[in-house]
Amino acid sequence: MRGEELNEAYLGFAGIYGDRIFAFESWSARKGFPFFTGRDQRQMILYTPRFRQPEKAARPINQSEAESLPPGANPLYASSEDLMVDVETPAGKTMPIDDPALLDKLCEGIEAKHRLRLLRSDRALTDCRPVSIFAVQTAKTLSEEIGRPVNKRSFRANIFVDLKRCDPLVEKDLVGRSIRIGAKAIVAVLERDPRCMMITLDPDTAEKEPAVLKQVAQAHSGMAGLYGAVLREGTLRKGDSIELLG
Repeated sequence: MRGEELNEAYLGFAGIYGDRIFAFESWSARKGFPFFTGRDQRQMILYTPRFRQPEKAARPINQSEAESLPPGANPLYASSEDLMVDVETPAGKTMPIDDPALLDKLCEGIEAKHRLRLLRSDRALTDCRPVSIFAVQTAKTLSEEIGRPVNKRSFRANIFVDLKRCDPLVEKDLVGRSIRIGAKAIVAVLERDPRCMMITLDPDTAEKEPAVLKQVAQAHSGMAGLYGAVLREGTLRKGDSIELLG
């Protein structure tokens, strides 16, 4: 569904606190990837989820204690009630994420027959690594290559970075190295992010732009962005500096 820009977020070993803790499982999905996403229903990316109690969804309930512990200790997550989500449909109707009517709504207008089940987890239900990073310069480069604007939000990253003094698509040079974001958080950059058709969907209209994925595939080996693992937890704030550690 539609992402949310945050001025501050807690980056834990499992990823961004509160990120992707709900998912829809489809009995019709391919083996190895049971989730129902915008690949199945493009309109899904226009649905807007919101926490009922955003202040409790912003950070661990024991953040100060967790940050004082040695690396390796996980913070405590809020209760299921505190992390409950409501969803606004493209038509403006709001319903609880566990409302069966929402499952029916998501399946409208698509040919494939899906039976959906809501999943909930304290930790992010990611399909690969806990953290995804994307440089705004990469979106700019792709825009220049295909001759039309490319929205960075189409890449659905956890962290967008501005590598002002670097060459375009320099992300690949960070693989195997670690970066510090802000005062404390440290992320090991593990690999480049292999992209799928999700990046062809305009985040504001859900319309397809196949040229984006075609360019990434042909000119950049199908990769755009980075995956990482958290080595040290900490709070991220918009505008934080990034330091290359090694």
